[in-house]
Amino acid sequence: MTTENGESPRPGAGPADDSFHVFDTTLRDGAQREGINLTVADKLTIARHLDEFGVGFIEGGWPGANPRDTEFFARARQEIHFRHAQLVAFGATRRAGGTAADDPQVKALLDSGAPVITLVAKSHDRHVELALRTTLDENLEMVRDTVSHLVAQGRRVFVDMEHFFDGYKANPAYAKAVVVAAHEAGADVVILCDTNGGMLPAQVQAVVATVLADTGARLGIHAQDDTGCAVANTLAAVDAGATHVQCTANGYGERVGNANLFPVVAALELKYGKRVLPDGALAEMTRISHAIAEVVNLTPSTHQPYVGVSAFAHKAGLHASAIKVDPDLYQHIDPELVGNTMRMLVSDMAGRASIELKGKELGVDLGGDRALVARVVERVKERELQGYTYEAADASFELLLRAEAEGRARRYFRTESWRAITENRPDGTHANEATVKLWAKGERMLATAEGNGPVNALDRALRVALERIYPQLAKFELVDYKVRILEGRHGTESTTRVLVTTSDGNAEWSTVGVGENVIAASWQAVEDAFTYGLLRAGVDPAE
Repeated sequence: MTTENGESPRPGAGPADDSFHVFDTTLRDGAQREGINLTVADKLTIARHLDEFGVGFIEGGWPGANPRDTEFFARARQEIHFRHAQLVAFGATRRAGGTAADDPQVKALLDSGAPVITLVAKSHDRHVELALRTTLDENLEMVRDTVSHLVAQGRRVFVDMEHFFDGYKANPAYAKAVVVAAHEAGADVVILCDTNGGMLPAQVQAVVATVLADTGARLGIHAQDDTGCAVANTLAAVDAGATHVQCTANGYGERVGNANLFPVVAALELKYGKRVLPDGALAEMTRISHAIAEVVNLTPSTHQPYVGVSAFAHKAGLHASAIKVDPDLYQHIDPELVGNTMRMLVSDMAGRASIELKGKELGVDLGGDRALVARVVERVKERELQGYTYEAADASFELLLRAEAEGRARRYFRTESWRAITENRPDGTHANEATVKLWAKGERMLATAEGNGPVNALDRALRVALERIYPQLAKFELVDYKVRILEGRHGTESTTRVLVTTSDGNAEWSTVGVGENVIAASWQAVEDAFTYGLLRAGVDPAE
């Protein structure tokens, strides 16, 4: 098999078991999400992640429609050795009144070198007449001609039936006729598309079952999420006999998105017992999900099923008590199966079991000391009443826990005083300066520093004062900073809570501070951040 330029496409391995397909369209349909703008380098990186995950097919885009997708296929053919997936080119059936052999768009599909081609075809009679502006019979011939031409050129062909479910409602006989035309022309799979995303699971299951029985074609499903049912609709189609599912990583896609690849695959593997991934790949799912989110520059959804950081997080004391006996009582799967972890959240809802499990998670042995656990519970509730939160500040909680367990707080330095000044200059600029007075290892220190804002100035002054004694601080970097004004009598008199995330280049930790203003709250959070970082580094306390 060669392209029309005489080059051999690099097919990849394809799915190990061709009886069921996991087809990913993140690089085409997912890229239509508002806020996503992928470069060719981004697309190559995501394609490598998806191939590593083990999907059977990766739809790379529409070659010939834009220079970026054309370049992607050229580079992917040279730069990526697909171990599991086959690369798929997307395009449309030939134009009305022409022939597939002479259609430049069809030629671009062949020139892409992709071993598999997905064609989009109209299956809704109104779309044929109003969008394509042709006859129903000509549309059928466009499908037959294009599919048969591509098959004759040695390509495997899938056909997406655009607006199929809406078309089926309007004219079921014609919608099925388009399926039959594609199937008889040589299409391996005909995909029923819920393009507007308005279907519900029972409707999808009924239509797929009927079309399968009436046409004999191998069917797939492509579901948009406009009713919040894309994953459920995909699985309903599988229940009805579909053997090809089209999804996008993290559910990316136009409007509200597509069927999310990760919960679909997890359900197929763990709930249906279908082997759709290579051995060991499912345990990489959380990592792959987050890696792709980083490439598209979107924050991973914390509450995404299976892979979100909150997917196996437990807050209520009642849940924690049950989980202490058996984690399966409040978890539908073992989180390690999908590469995630169970997390215990500490809040004013915490009971003894929550604290004990959280201590175990953090490596602090409470030794079954009921009095100690009770003190920690009361301390947490007392602090949360003041405005602290430990759900997102594990480092601050660990410091509190160790202080109660060891009878004294970990201290690497003691603050005598600090001051932050912001000067408004005549030219409209601002100067920020901070001074700190500290004691560490019996030595009094005074340091002043300027910064980009008063908090940054305090952070720098603290480093200037301490880095000579604690050189480990040079690796610490503030990577996230969040401020929340808590309820009070007036906005400017309200309590302020600050959450700080710090990194040492290898790991990140979060700390919390609460005060009457943002500077005071920030100082507390930064103090905790430095203290915890030195604790992690194995530094002995100064006093």
